This record gives sequence, structure tokens and C-alpha cells, in this order.
Amino acid sequence: MSDGGDSVFYLFCVARSDSIRNLDGTGIDGHSPLFQLDQGGITAVMSAASPSEFCGEAAEARMQDLSWLGWRACRHEEVIERIAAQSPVLPARYGTLFTSKENVEKLLNKHHRAISDFLDGVAGRGEWAVKAMLHRVQATKALQSVHLTQRQEYLASCSPGLRYFQEHRIRLDAEKDLNRWLGDVCKTLANDLSAHCSGFRERKVRLDQAPDGGADMIVNWAFLVPASGVAGFQSRIARANEDYAEQGLVFETSGPWPPYTFSPSLSMEPEI
Repeated sequence: MSDGGDSVFYLFCVARSDSIRNLDGTGIDGHSPLFQLDQGGITAVMSAASPSEFCGEAAEARMQDLSWLGWRACRHEEVIERIAAQSPVLPARYGTLFTSKENVEKLLNKHHRAISDFLDGVAGRGEWAVKAMLHRVQATKALQSVHLTQRQEYLASCSPGLRYFQEHRIRLDAEKDLNRWLGDVCKTLANDLSAHCSGFRERKVRLDQAPDGGADMIVNWAFLVPASGVAGFQSRIARANEDYAEQGLVFETSGPWPPYTFSPSLSMEPEI
């Protein structure tokens, strides 16, 4: 039985109790007010929610409905980002529910040290996403051009028949060399960007292939960047795009976001 009868409690994030100055707004359903549950200097930002929205067969069906899910997922992120503008935050996963406030208090007590240490570690820092997008046809042609240029003198000395055969072999070698080239470029960039940040994670890469002429995602990174490092971080990304965009490799970045990728696992699974 929950404290609210027909309600459960939806957790958005945990923050510093004394940092939040403005908690105006509504929760995941768009009308229940937000509230805080304080525990020893840290606070859970929550709202009431209806169990039927998230539990049962009908709820499972709704979770496949993007029009229903999309609005609530955006609402979840909006609340976290608003709190993150006031305090370091530990974001909860979408759909984290508790049957009682006592269960939330148990969570805060059990993980108090880990939460406090995490909030200290992300203070003044934001998460920046970096995706490497590869136009494979363009990149292959560019690398083939480099290989052919490097062998230009040799090719000029060949007979027409031999030259045709050697050019074909050079193009095939360039295709095989593409993955090594990409690995070298991405490893160097990741190392350079790490000099401007205090945390780095590799995230899952979307595996679906782009249509002909489109770009494939080949890396998906997250960096935890202090405010003092943002200018250098962005400058290094810009330089990488200057160096490699014409060769079909583009780096896209966005941020700062709350530290979703870096949040520790604290058994915040739904209680119901």
C-alpha cells in the first residue's frame, strides 16, 4: 500500500538539499506537483503518479506507443535538466517508481555516501555526447585517392594493362585499410578530448546501416567536462571536423546534459 492510496511515487533525480531554490512545476503526469524528500543533505525530487500508467498489461502496450511514451520521456528529462541547472544531480532512469516514501528514504540511507560522492564529483561538470558519423562511400573514395597519389610515380611507369591491374589492387587495399584508419583517428581524438574532461564512457552504437549516401554511426562517446574545459573540448572537435569532414568522417557533439551516462547503479529499479 502506498502513502497516497491510489498513487505511487515517481523519482526523477537526487540532488543537494540546499541547492534547489525553485521546485515549481508538475511531475510525470503533467499535473501532480513536484516535491522533495530530504535525507541528510541530499534530496529526492519526486511526484505522485498513477500505478495504472506504468503497471499491468495496458501499461506494457502503452510503452510501445511512441506518442504516449515520447511526451513522458521528454517530461522526465525536462524536470532533471531544470534541477541540474540548480544543483549537481544523480538522474534516475525513466519509470523509476516506489510504493512508499519510506522506500525512497531507505534508498537514500543505503547509498548516502555513494550519492554524496557522486554529486561532489559532477559538480560544475556537464555530460557531452560525441558521435562519429561515417559516410562510408565518401571515406573509401578519399582513402583510395590518397593511396593512388602515393603510388603515382610507380603507376606512371606501368604499361596500360599493368596500370589498370595495380590501380584496382590499390583501391581494394584502401578499402581494407579504412577500418585501421578510422581506429587510429578515433583513438587519437578520444585521447585528446580526455585531456579536457574528468570522465569518459563508450556508449552503445546504433547498428542499423544508413541508406546509400547516408552516414553510419561508428562511435558513441560520453565525456564529463568541467566548465573550464568546454572551450578546449569544442575546439578539438572543430579541428577534427576541419581535418576529416571532406574525407567523409564527421563528429557531432551535444551538451551539456545531466550526467546520465556516469550515474552509478544504486538499485533504483522500480519497486512495483
